[in-house]
Amino acid sequence: MCTGITYKHYFGRTLDVKGSYDEVITITPRYYTFVFKEVNHMKSHYAMIGIAKIIDDYPLYFDATNEKGLSMAGLRFTEARYKNYQRSMDNITPFEFIPWILGQCSCVEEAKILLKRMNLVNLPFNEQIPLAPLHWIISDQGQSITVECLESGLKVYDNDIGVMTNDPVFNIQRFILNNYMHISRENPKNTFSDKIQLKAYSMGMGGLGLPGDTSSLSRFVRATYTKLNSVCMDNEYDEINQFFHILGSVKQIKGCVLVGKDYEITRYTSCCDMKKCIYYYTSYDNQQIIGIDMYKENIDSCQLITYPLLKPQKVFMQNA
Repeated sequence: MCTGITYKHYFGRTLDVKGSYDEVITITPRYYTFVFKEVNHMKSHYAMIGIAKIIDDYPLYFDATNEKGLSMAGLRFTEARYKNYQRSMDNITPFEFIPWILGQCSCVEEAKILLKRMNLVNLPFNEQIPLAPLHWIISDQGQSITVECLESGLKVYDNDIGVMTNDPVFNIQRFILNNYMHISRENPKNTFSDKIQLKAYSMGMGGLGLPGDTSSLSRFVRATYTKLNSVCMDNEYDEINQFFHILGSVKQIKGCVLVGKDYEITRYTSCCDMKKCIYYYTSYDNQQIIGIDMYKENIDSCQLITYPLLKPQKVFMQNA
């Protein structure tokens, strides 16, 4: 289970899983050749940075941002239904979806054009790696969309809040926010009855009813509330710090979500500056914010550039 958000000109997500995928921060330079199964290979494209699992020198991106600032993340979605090959369409497999969009598009509007002729085809990476059921959030600095491949076909939703989690389908998640329109960051007034005296006995009681569990719908509501009510100073470091605090409101802690015999945790949290293409992250094993600047690498090359997630946790002793 995962949560993705935009905030100001930043884009990021949590990856909530029970085990490691050996994921690495990955920069794909402009002349790395993306080999696609059913469409022409892409020998030149926008450079991109994100986190991926590398198999046979191919980056399977969980999330990424390209040099134009267009960003994209895939989150688990059990209602995904991928399709058979269609001759008149661009047949793109789900694991190719992120590079296919980010390699060619500079903004959400350009992505919408490609989506009109795209068919998410049911072809796995190989026989040992089945397709994950996913839906995607695509964002630039001005707008976001959510893309879902359902039994009824490909759905593209305008995502006016810039938040996405997992199930159910996005339009239902968005509608459920109506159930929480009474939530407030201000302390409540007595609307129960004018016949008795009631008062707020604690700060924060305007938020009574805000869900606190780790289910996808509850995380969607909580992340949306936290993001839309978030206030920070208008400078780079305060904004980055605030971004991680927003996603911190939906982090999964080891021991709280049991999956089989193991626990689901927030493996990493990312935050990419869409203006500068600096990719920041924290991990479950290291809460220090770490940044990698795409433009400090040679993005005119043809070889993938990778960095492992740093661990273990670093502790600064102030009086050492």
